[in-house]
Amino acid sequence: MTKTGLLDKYLEAREDMVRLLKDRGIADERVLKAMLQVERHLFVPIPLRNHAYDDAALPIGEGQTISQPFTVAVMTEALHVNEYDKVLEIGTGSGYQTAILAAMGIRVFTIERISSLLKTARQILESLNVKFVSKTSDGTIGWKEFSPFDGIVVTAGAPEIPKTLIEQLKVGGKLVVPVGSLDFQQMKVVTKLNENNEFEVADKADFKFVPLIGREGWHENDG
Repeated sequence: MTKTGLLDKYLEAREDMVRLLKDRGIADERVLKAMLQVERHLFVPIPLRNHAYDDAALPIGEGQTISQPFTVAVMTEALHVNEYDKVLEIGTGSGYQTAILAAMGIRVFTIERISSLLKTARQILESLNVKFVSKTSDGTIGWKEFSPFDGIVVTAGAPEIPKTLIEQLKVGGKLVVPVGSLDFQQMKVVTKLNENNEFEVADKADFKFVPLIGREGWHENDG
């Protein structure tokens, strides 16, 4: 197959993926446009690239995964952020969620606790000229230096809502985080109500994530 043919194959697969997301209820055109634009196969290990546009999570090494496209779309849509807003991402992973947010014109700050994953993600994102700020750290304690954020998205399952992340939100900002056991989580959309860090929570669909490891998450030896 020629290179052009290969690229056409991936474009068609992305279009099919976006149609599926629409059918499953994703309505934010900015999210759909970004997911059509960003080439997910570049964030997937080469042996799995034929499955890059399946609506499925795929392994990326170090016991971690790239989330299924529907999960990424749900979380991004739930943030309700606008162009030029500032978003903190907890769990860079493959870098795919970072790229989606950046494609929407959002200023992305991303934290990954596994240095080898962040190194690979940086290489991919920089090759695509994606603008972002990143570091290796415990994501559960956020990034106070750049707070407050318009939104925070956590791409791993937490045992409870991390209070430090709420503190680092702007009033009216949203924290999107899956909360539950190691085996089962429910997506929570947390809206900060005031400077006293009071908040309200809306529940969305059930998902399955890798565990959020850190001071306000699970411990390395849990499970």
